[in-house]
Amino acid sequence: MPYLVRHGHAGDKRAWEGPDSLRPLSGPGRREAHGLLTQLRDYPITRIVSSPAVRCLQTVEPLAQRRGLPVEPVDTLRVDADPAALAALLLDPAAGDAVLCSHGELIGAVLTRLVGRELADAGQLTWPKGSTWVLEADAGQVRQTHYLPPLRLHDAKAGYY
Repeated sequence: MPYLVRHGHAGDKRAWEGPDSLRPLSGPGRREAHGLLTQLRDYPITRIVSSPAVRCLQTVEPLAQRRGLPVEPVDTLRVDADPAALAALLLDPAAGDAVLCSHGELIGAVLTRLVGRELADAGQLTWPKGSTWVLEADAGQVRQTHYLPPLRLHDAKAGYY
């Protein structure tokens, strides 16, 4: 059962002066990253895979630390990756219980392809920053989905509020 996570809030990309791949999470984004600890606490996770973009890596780092798992950066989750490649990864039984962190542009294209037709109301298909889609696949098709909205937690020790 893969978990498709959109990276947390990373500020205004137009205001960022460096390469977009190096844009870090903002304060709200760090709180969303910590929110994943609560959102996914009852789910089995065997692997954490991420776009190599800093904001994606930072989104899953608290979860990886909590679970004692490495974060694997893969190009299949880059903002400009092929949606068909990500769809294949999500439907591959070998992916197991993997968290996959990517970008809104790619997630939108993949969700529309995989589950858009199965949802009764197109308004149910959303992927805000810090959100997660739990996808249950069988025989190469998505059988069930569960949406987890973003949760912004504070971490007083790290100074996130």
